[in-house]
Amino acid sequence: MLVVCLACARGEGAFAQAVPVPRELPPIEVTPSEPSRQTARRSPQRSRKPADTATRLVVYPAAVAGSGVSGVASGPPASPSMASETTVSGEDLRARPVARPGELLEAVPGLIVTQHSGEGKANQYFLRGYNLDHGTDLAIYVDDVPVNMRTHAHGQGYADLNWLIPETIAAMDVRKGPYFADEGDFSSVGSAHISLIDRTVKGLALMTAGSFGYRRFLGMDSVKLGDGSLLIAGEAGTYNGPWDNPDNMRKLNGLVRYSQGTATDGLTVTGMAYANKWNSTDQVPQRAITSGLLGRFGSEDPSDGGNTNRLALSARLAQSDDKGAWKANAYVVKSELDLYNNFTYVLSDQTFGDQFHQHDDRLMAGANVARTLNGSFAGLPVETTIGLQSRYDAIDLALTRTFQRDFLSNIRSDKVGEGSVGVYAETTVRWTDWLRTTAGWRGDYYAADVTSLYDANNSGRANAAIGSPKFRMVLGPFDKIEFFFGAGYGMHSNDARGATTTEDPGDPGTKLSPSPLLVRTRGAEVGVRSRIVPDLDTSLSVFILDQDSEILFSGDAGDTSASRASRRFGFEWTNHYRPRTWIDIDADLAMTHARFRGYDSEQAAVYASLAGFPEAQIGNAPGNYIPNAPAMVASAGITIGEKTGWFGSMRWRYLASSPLTEDNAFRSQPTSIVNGRLGYRTGDGWRIQLDVLNLFNTKANQITYAYGSLLKTDSLYNLCYVQQTAPAAVCQNGVMDYVLHPVEPLTFRVTMAGAF
Repeated sequence: MLVVCLACARGEGAFAQAVPVPRELPPIEVTPSEPSRQTARRSPQRSRKPADTATRLVVYPAAVAGSGVSGVASGPPASPSMASETTVSGEDLRARPVARPGELLEAVPGLIVTQHSGEGKANQYFLRGYNLDHGTDLAIYVDDVPVNMRTHAHGQGYADLNWLIPETIAAMDVRKGPYFADEGDFSSVGSAHISLIDRTVKGLALMTAGSFGYRRFLGMDSVKLGDGSLLIAGEAGTYNGPWDNPDNMRKLNGLVRYSQGTATDGLTVTGMAYANKWNSTDQVPQRAITSGLLGRFGSEDPSDGGNTNRLALSARLAQSDDKGAWKANAYVVKSELDLYNNFTYVLSDQTFGDQFHQHDDRLMAGANVARTLNGSFAGLPVETTIGLQSRYDAIDLALTRTFQRDFLSNIRSDKVGEGSVGVYAETTVRWTDWLRTTAGWRGDYYAADVTSLYDANNSGRANAAIGSPKFRMVLGPFDKIEFFFGAGYGMHSNDARGATTTEDPGDPGTKLSPSPLLVRTRGAEVGVRSRIVPDLDTSLSVFILDQDSEILFSGDAGDTSASRASRRFGFEWTNHYRPRTWIDIDADLAMTHARFRGYDSEQAAVYASLAGFPEAQIGNAPGNYIPNAPAMVASAGITIGEKTGWFGSMRWRYLASSPLTEDNAFRSQPTSIVNGRLGYRTGDGWRIQLDVLNLFNTKANQITYAYGSLLKTDSLYNLCYVQQTAPAAVCQNGVMDYVLHPVEPLTFRVTMAGAF
């Protein structure tokens, strides 16, 4: 049997390198097909000998991912066309000690993933100076199925990854910026495409036990079925956390996947099921901790939490021919979320508190098709791709006031139907061995129908269309160095309810202006990638990104929250060093300057209305700082070990201080966290490992905000409700304060895994 270095076979110019032997998953056996004409034409400067179809190759799933060779039906790999583009193998992702599945995305240089409310809620994402909330402007796909939810009860672009099973990941392809014609909604800042493995020779059984009631059980195996393979994986988990009110998280997760054929001529059909219930300790005001009212891990409202479930069925198909290749996929996702939160405590309701319930029940369906044609122009190799993307969401939404999860009153309830069609085309021309350009265009059309069940004035229809030109250029390689340039227009959609709402759901007498359904973004980027230093891949990207408006639908209030246009510029420096097969070192640094543009006269009026009450006024002055926009993100890690024997990993990530209000009066404290891993592998597939999270027991915060809230122990509470002497505007704002969710303390997790 022959062990093949697929990365070397790919031969991406100066950056071809050997792929390390995987550390976790057992090998799979495949029979290769003859390379298609399309694959051969991707590197015209190299000749490629057809594979002998009688040869049996041993291909490791992680090695396949690391080399950029895609799984069945995902289509052929493409050469990176921006310095910030990268592919992270499933093996490298699993080598990272993480607290929750979503944190695997921190393999994206410059990306920080946090959690501020329970183990079933979507993570919070930060990238390129953006607080991306739960996914806005970061498009995430798993197996070509979109994760981001448009017009969601909790937030636009809500992207929950708690159902992702790390052991089933083959690779993650990362892009940044609005320069790619096939990237649409939510992708202006970046996109992450996660592909799944198709099969494994041996079954996997895994058990993990750790601090604070953490338990995880996983079983995975595949069998041959007809001309293909059937992969089955199941997961169950529990977690309480260090919180005074335990999370009591209970999660069940399953995957069934049938695959047949190859990356250029094959198909997959995948089914997923997921359910989760949890309590949550939401962010709490700093004054409650410093006064002793709450402990660091205490909760102001112990009844906060939620439950969610997700069912998904998807299929992908790819085929090559004499003219090129085509691929298609279709999916249907049924998801439901019930979320209970209290972020302002007794600011609005002094008797029952401010807890609210968000309900989202949707059926999402979509289909995409793309055709790639290989040809020539004036004797030059040309590749043209045209595609069509479609999606429709049928959504039931509700926002109610609750007390300890019991219904109090309705705020709003809506039925929304939202559909979109995107068409795109782009052409890549290889002008010389050292110059290639890609020019493209994308058009998007959105239409939404909103039926507001309690206020017909907030019902209506909205539609919008937008066109986005794209351009990329690659120069090199010149002696192991390449230069990149990209520029383009992009967009993101707003919540459809915000585009039809004309009255404040909490106060119908207050009129609101509908927000646009689509928002324009513009960006440009220059970069360089080098391997001049042996075994060191290094890249530097300098970018700028403008957004016409950061209008968001506030799921907590049921109305539209508008902000001004913004500009961000900065750089990302990424390094990956592998001097030996048993050692892997990476270090990344990202810095961003983020500011609003123009003057906020409405905020100035708010500031003036709070005069005389500094506890409410501070932090409300007009300014151009963008709240929660991180100025610096840094990370570094080292992974050691061969296929068998001892192995280990140490990772550090740093989130610098950030402004929390537009006037910069409140700033978060920097967060620096180190996680570690130590383990041992045997030759027959057994593994034992110890993960240590927050190794140095750092007392930092997962996330910090600054906004107005009210506690019954606040002096302002007496001025507003015991004997009202404060103005109404002050009482409606509450006490401005840091509101935080702490990092979990030193945590141990022990894993035992075996292959059968």
